[in-house]
Amino acid sequence: MPREQGQDVQTASASAAENATADFHALAGLAWYAQRKPVFTGGNRVRLLQGGRDLFPALAERIDAAQDSVWLALYIVSPLGQSGGVLQALMRAARRGVQVHLVVDGLGSRDAPASLWKDMATAGVQLAVYRPVKGWSALFDAGQWRRMHLKLCVVDGAHAFIGGINLIDDHYDLHHGWSEQPRLDYALQAQGPVVTPMLHTVKAVWTRAQFGRDWRDDLTQWAQDPNLLKRLQALLRQARLRLSPQEQSDIAQAVNLTLPMRSAFVVRDNLRQRRTIEQASLQAIVQARQRIDIVTPYFYPHRAIRLALRSAASRGVEVRLLLQGKLDYRIAGLAAQVLYHELQWHGVRIFEYQPAFLHAKVLCVDDEWATVGSSNLDPLSLVLNLEGNLIVKDRSFVRTLSASLNEDFALSREVPPPPDGHRPGWWARRRRGFVAWVAKTYLRLAGVTGRY
Repeated sequence: MPREQGQDVQTASASAAENATADFHALAGLAWYAQRKPVFTGGNRVRLLQGGRDLFPALAERIDAAQDSVWLALYIVSPLGQSGGVLQALMRAARRGVQVHLVVDGLGSRDAPASLWKDMATAGVQLAVYRPVKGWSALFDAGQWRRMHLKLCVVDGAHAFIGGINLIDDHYDLHHGWSEQPRLDYALQAQGPVVTPMLHTVKAVWTRAQFGRDWRDDLTQWAQDPNLLKRLQALLRQARLRLSPQEQSDIAQAVNLTLPMRSAFVVRDNLRQRRTIEQASLQAIVQARQRIDIVTPYFYPHRAIRLALRSAASRGVEVRLLLQGKLDYRIAGLAAQVLYHELQWHGVRIFEYQPAFLHAKVLCVDDEWATVGSSNLDPLSLVLNLEGNLIVKDRSFVRTLSASLNEDFALSREVPPPPDGHRPGWWARRRRGFVAWVAKTYLRLAGVTGRY
């Protein structure tokens, strides 16, 4: 290695060490899911998983090896096909004494059979439902429009799985049934200090769901049940806002080792982290120098992100969007399509995935920064839902991800840009106005004010 190159590497390593140590001290002992900005640590190991074909066997294997605890937060759960093996592993773990906690979204998992929940409860799985949907009256409750969209699992506090993949077979769709080709989706398997905020988050979500159920269903028993208050207090302690001394010690050692794979877990919720995922993505787009690849099924981002993409393309950054070619929701497809010309005029290239449904949520910038998670680039994910992403700053990992994305783009159709000087006609303007009206109406029903 040339001397100058070696000095650059040493300087970069020293800088990374200083940043990691500063990140840790900035926490001041607070649990990381309460932070408003990404908090990076080194010493992580992150592995890319494509589809349930990679995720489900890895997840089942890790659950079968669990010795202490399994915590899961899932939007959709289905026992059909591949995903059934993971559910069986959860029940096996619970039967042998592992503490298994599962929180599911009341809307996303409403179609799961009642027999599944009964079997899991019998096995000892502790289930919580996030905002159960009960009848049409739920439409008038603004809180019911804000869903728990996470796909997150932590095993023994040391192994985490996160991404866009629900616990549902790759070939099965709740609305469209079975398909020959598997859905395109990605997840990550992680180890290291970045697992701690994931664990705290899934515990907090489970507690929030469980506490809400207890408060509503057990209020009439408050005076008669002296143990209820203790139980509620115990649930709240599970969502503690401070790291334990041992957790602080373990993390401090890890971040000070200056190991590669700096990672940060980021959350979008309706409390402290309303814009954390959006702002992290926006900052990465603004700082891009060479390439931006975005893969998402639902694309109708805030104006700031659209402007940043246009600006990046105008200054010579290669910007590619991979969106759905096979639509699962037509209104979502229309929402993305009304933005095509606006972006293409400035040099953004748009592709539509052809082989099957697309469900992946990936943003890859240059060879240094990438995020995979549950968050789409649309109002539901960026303004309403509870979402979780993992950001990875590691050249080797980003190159691996980029290579996989290139294969996905190769299976897609590029949407031809409009002719030079072409402006949208009255029909295109009408479609765009309709989509904007639908988005604003939806957000207002969900209790969101202000411009999007």
